[in-house]
Amino acid sequence: MKNLLPFLFFILLPFHLIYAQTDTYRDLPYIQDYSIKYYSSDSSLLLSDIASDRNGVTGVLSSKGILRPQGGAFQYPGTLQPDKGYEPLSHKRLLALEKYQNQFVYLDAKKVFSNAFAGKWNVLHGMAHPKLLCVGKDFTSVVSDGKHLKVFKLDQLLFETNIGKELIIDIKFDPLQNQFLLLSKSSISSLSTESKKIKTVFTGTNLTCFDVDKHELYIGTNSGYFILDAGSFQEIRPLTNNLPVPDISTIASINGKLWFGTALGAFMLKEDGKFNYYYGERWFPNNKIIQICAGEGNNVLILTQGGLGDIHFDPMTLEQKALVYERQVRLRHIRYGFNCDISTLSNGDLATYKMGHRASDNLWTSMYLASQLFRYKVTGSQEALQNCLESFEAMERLFEITGMEGYFARGFERRREAESNKSAMDQLPAKDWAHAKDEEWEWHGTTSSDQTVGQMFSLTLLAEYMEGDVKKRAINLIDKLMTNIINNDWYLIDFDGKPTLWGKWNPEYVNGFPTNVGDRKLNSSNIIGYLQTAYHFTGKEIYKEKAHELMYKHGYLENLLRPMSQIGKAEKGADDWAKMLSEGWNHSDDEMYFLAYWCLYPYALDPKLKAQYKTAIQQHWELERPEKDGLWNMCYGMTGAKEFDLQESIWYLKEFPLDMIEWQVVNSHRKDITFLKPNFRGQTTAEILPPDERPGLKHNGNLFKLDRQQNGTGELSAGHSFLLPYWMGRFIGAIGKGE
Repeated sequence: MKNLLPFLFFILLPFHLIYAQTDTYRDLPYIQDYSIKYYSSDSSLLLSDIASDRNGVTGVLSSKGILRPQGGAFQYPGTLQPDKGYEPLSHKRLLALEKYQNQFVYLDAKKVFSNAFAGKWNVLHGMAHPKLLCVGKDFTSVVSDGKHLKVFKLDQLLFETNIGKELIIDIKFDPLQNQFLLLSKSSISSLSTESKKIKTVFTGTNLTCFDVDKHELYIGTNSGYFILDAGSFQEIRPLTNNLPVPDISTIASINGKLWFGTALGAFMLKEDGKFNYYYGERWFPNNKIIQICAGEGNNVLILTQGGLGDIHFDPMTLEQKALVYERQVRLRHIRYGFNCDISTLSNGDLATYKMGHRASDNLWTSMYLASQLFRYKVTGSQEALQNCLESFEAMERLFEITGMEGYFARGFERRREAESNKSAMDQLPAKDWAHAKDEEWEWHGTTSSDQTVGQMFSLTLLAEYMEGDVKKRAINLIDKLMTNIINNDWYLIDFDGKPTLWGKWNPEYVNGFPTNVGDRKLNSSNIIGYLQTAYHFTGKEIYKEKAHELMYKHGYLENLLRPMSQIGKAEKGADDWAKMLSEGWNHSDDEMYFLAYWCLYPYALDPKLKAQYKTAIQQHWELERPEKDGLWNMCYGMTGAKEFDLQESIWYLKEFPLDMIEWQVVNSHRKDITFLKPNFRGQTTAEILPPDERPGLKHNGNLFKLDRQQNGTGELSAGHSFLLPYWMGRFIGAIGKGE
């Protein structure tokens, strides 16, 4: 008997946990970026420079003195306020800000000075209109007005000289070569304090900025950047212009990474030669970048026309990231137990958020419910269990509130107030709402096929992985829903006695579409999955009989097995409805397919069907691979597939933005991506952009969409976009526990 125990364990193990992949992602800390923003409190101020000293103090040079960041936390911006720490400093008109031994050094109309070093650095420079300051070693400093320069060692003038015809726009010190480097629009010159001579070492055109780090000199231009050897000034890398934005205003080497600032955001060169592109108020107050410098620790400070973005790079595991999102969801995205997005937000200010009913809350909630169920099963978290059951109660009430056996509402809300006190719900057509038996409430009808997918996805998982009363309640709802659909000739019948717009699985309707129109395949796939699930959990023969009838009499098996590659636009002669539904690839359909695969594949009526289903799912997944969507990959992984792009899924999860506010995102101007011609799938680029650089984060949207103009008007919930693929990955064994 003892030798039989491993075999019995395998038999009793829930089939979804049988994971064929031998590798599991080890959830070690990776580097997660996010921003804390500080807006300028005075829009009339001109910001010009930024630095951070050894004490962690950040100073921002403005037209009215030094500013310091005040307040500020992740998603709760602070402001830039006048620095009053050194009262004498507040009365000076500062012209430049530098550092020496990681301490601040200032330039004003009369002096070069510092409050460090016991205040002994106090140099009268005697220059009429100084604007540039650079500090070298041994307390040397260069002061220039662009045409003339002076070199000091503390208060001793070493020498002074005229520069030449062209204005100097920046000065850097190269400690390895012990020389100052002078930048003009067409040349770079070296200045040695020993020889006291200026020597032109490079000539070019449209030079805008530069930086030196160890043996390399980085030069930005109006049309890209290039790299020179800092000793020989020979070209190491030629002009590179396939950048997000080639017109570079500032360039900086920070912590071994090369950063670029432009009038359209900032970007960082990665080890693979690609770029992390930072655009919009997810990262900083304004896209016009003025200066970039190292901050405290691994932080990078990005000064813009509107304020400061303090970009953090913190070690984090995927599990820790998931728990950040868990907190966000519970704080702002739970309404009556439903998981909902926030679409009423003013300028990204979370203090202004409002929750209200949205037409797809049922679907988003089913996905959040599943994430919490998976979380509970792999961690034993009682909080996750409570979250799951709370959402189940809301989903269950959708059936109860209609008073119609087996028919569930899209959502519900308290009875609407007078016309002068409208809620967000009132933006929906009044004809779609019905009074509940309890006069306090109204419910939203027009229940759709994607809402049905949501119900069946969550009810199936509850029936499979919960016990006792919850399991019974879930099976009861599956039974009632499917009985309702069968009794109404494969339609969802609304409160007006008519079929809803999308709740249609009737053979006449489904087979009325041409074979290449997606709804024919989709509706067939979904309804067969539902019937199999109902048969598995209730044992009622009618569900098996009806599944066979649809598959073999009405061609639903042929429909659902049709290769996804054959789906396209309706041909000439098709009706207007079919043409409208097939104008382009429907990414919402992808979501409906993959969630319902949890009904279709596991509960196949026989092994032959199961093998056929797996092939159909694989063909669909192969077509979706360019999206690198973690949810599609994990759903395919549920079938036991040995290869389902686990590393791409991890990339997807790591690159998800911690800040889920819907900030403006623009990528259509970028020169570092390869654009494709318009196509049926709506794939705009050869390679998908990372989630934190694109507007689309929800699985039912086109993830290849490049731009979103709306700015800070809502916040998405991570309950369905991140938490579901993450906890599903944990559940099927693809992702390990965080350390």
